[in-house]
Amino acid sequence: MRLLILGTGGMAAKHAESFSAIDGVSVVGGVDVIPERLAAFCAEHGIEHQFGSIEDALAWGEFDAVANVTPDQVHYPTTMTAIAAGKHVFCEKPLATDAGKAMEMTEAIEGAGLVGMVNLTYRNSPALQKGRQMVLDGAVGQVRHVEASHLQSWLVGNAWGDWKTESKWLWRLSKQHGSNGALGDIGIHIVDFTSYGSGLDVAHVCARLKTFDKAPGGEIGEYVLDANDAFTMNVDFTTGAIGTIQASRTAAGQLDQLRLRVYGETGSVEIMYDTGQSTLRACLVDDVNTATWRDVSLEPVETNYQRFVAAVRAGATQEPSFRRAANIQKVLDMAQVSDREHRDEAVA
Repeated sequence: MRLLILGTGGMAAKHAESFSAIDGVSVVGGVDVIPERLAAFCAEHGIEHQFGSIEDALAWGEFDAVANVTPDQVHYPTTMTAIAAGKHVFCEKPLATDAGKAMEMTEAIEGAGLVGMVNLTYRNSPALQKGRQMVLDGAVGQVRHVEASHLQSWLVGNAWGDWKTESKWLWRLSKQHGSNGALGDIGIHIVDFTSYGSGLDVAHVCARLKTFDKAPGGEIGEYVLDANDAFTMNVDFTTGAIGTIQASRTAAGQLDQLRLRVYGETGSVEIMYDTGQSTLRACLVDDVNTATWRDVSLEPVETNYQRFVAAVRAGATQEPSFRRAANIQKVLDMAQVSDREHRDEAVA
């Protein structure tokens, strides 16, 4: 399988390393609008062919699939171009900046009979996969309530760098640079983590988004810092269960923590991913009477990168698919409407 990396900043190195480590996969080309960045990336990863646009790469055409690692607002036009050329696509999240575009991309790739998957990276957590299976197998009984959070601290600490001076962080704080803030950036992760881990689909959402003052006049250079930094959601699921979902970039002491607790009629599970480490605990059967939680052992799971390669080879899309990402985007879109209109919103 021959792969093209589209966009060579941010997560691109992870894509190149992960795909190159899979037997039979070759990263054969790179695309970026910044020549210096492209050249450095290709030199670092031993990539032979370099292109300044997706159109130039497609004119060459000697590849089977595209890893789309461009900024959020560029996902739609570049992915649609790749689909039209008959290429499979592995896209960074979010699939698009709104559900309408995401569903258009979904229908296009499904209609073309191509594999389309989205890199919802926390699906790679063994705790999430094992915890979900326990819930689906009935270990906790019927789910009644969930609580979930995704906490980061890069707006209050420098462990990830200085956001005030680095464009790779500043663009995430600015609507005019294509960001939907914490809701669009990490909200898609925690909503998917919650829904996938609990086996439930969101039916209604009531959300509040918050943008904090971070610089004089709310601007740093060309960046207007108007995207949301934190959010909370109250949700109803289609089964009648309820839940709370929250995320923040201002959670001092948390580098990158996702936590999901699923409470059922006969037991509970706690799924945790914390800066690369996965843990799973459960309170089941007689332990419910003493509120005793026990660790659950975990086994390694396939990564999204491995699943995408397997899907292309088999000619059948695996999860997380474009359709899954589009449906999660509907929840995020309705959260924005809910915040703006100050009311519950149904997720169609």
